[in-house]
Amino acid sequence: MQIRLANPRGFCAGVDRAIEIVRKVLEIKGAPVYVKHEVVHNRTVVDELKNLGAIFIEDIDEVPIGETLIYSAHGVSKSVQIDSDQRNLHVFDATCPLVSKVHAEVQMYSKISRECILIGHANHPEVEGTMGQYNVSLGGRIYLVESLSDAQTIEVKNPDDLAYVTQTTLSIDDTEKIIKALKSRFPKMKGPRKDDICYATQNRQDSVKQLALESDLILVVGSKNSSNSNRLREIAERSGVESYLIDTARDLKPEWFVSKFSIGITSGASAPEHIVKEVIEVIEKEYEVNLLSSYKRIDEGVAFRLPKELRSR
Repeated sequence: MQIRLANPRGFCAGVDRAIEIVRKVLEIKGAPVYVKHEVVHNRTVVDELKNLGAIFIEDIDEVPIGETLIYSAHGVSKSVQIDSDQRNLHVFDATCPLVSKVHAEVQMYSKISRECILIGHANHPEVEGTMGQYNVSLGGRIYLVESLSDAQTIEVKNPDDLAYVTQTTLSIDDTEKIIKALKSRFPKMKGPRKDDICYATQNRQDSVKQLALESDLILVVGSKNSSNSNRLREIAERSGVESYLIDTARDLKPEWFVSKFSIGITSGASAPEHIVKEVIEVIEKEYEVNLLSSYKRIDEGVAFRLPKELRSR
């Protein structure tokens, strides 16, 4: 059985930064430290940080007044920031800088009362945080478009003064179709100067498309609530390859490997590399395996600085 690894795969710069922020704050402050939502969408990472003393919460009211709170990599709304101030919380912001870029775009549109369409998935924390950057009291409005059907039917108040932004972890191909449909209906709609879908999402989607050409089974290491990991599995499946999303090696099923000779493995931007190695080790125990790829991952040339209060620690 041949195994090929996608490259790039695994942790992106935003995830690396978010995890490092939680670890450093725990070192400085000691346990417990509260985190708004899962800092990244990966069960293994969350469990590891829980063992170090991180407490993951959804409601700010769960954090005792005056305690330390970390915002997850997905970002938070303005209302969460206000609630944090009112509870006198010591906040560290682990929002991915690429998500913060989208927040800044939405804030700008809000200030000039330009209507804004956000392309993304309802109930995802990144979408909730981004929608929550728009102040409707200033006279504008923000709309959520989830699908091509939404794009073809959505009605806006002022199509001549309209902009769009996107969630950072979407399918590039799907998003392009949605944007095309919106522009055909709203020709004056403005977009971001630089694509909102993050470099890591783009790179991992490109690499899994290539992997699908060489594989008859693809395994995507990532958690079920990880948007970018789900997109990788969907892309592989659309390429005509049987594909599964797995959290750990324990999720592997023997029937997946029947009559399969070329296995492709990738991992989402929030999935640790050690799980990829564990998956391969489990497969090697059952089959004669020829690993055709190096474990060494491509350096994507992107790094994000820690918050200034943590840099000298």
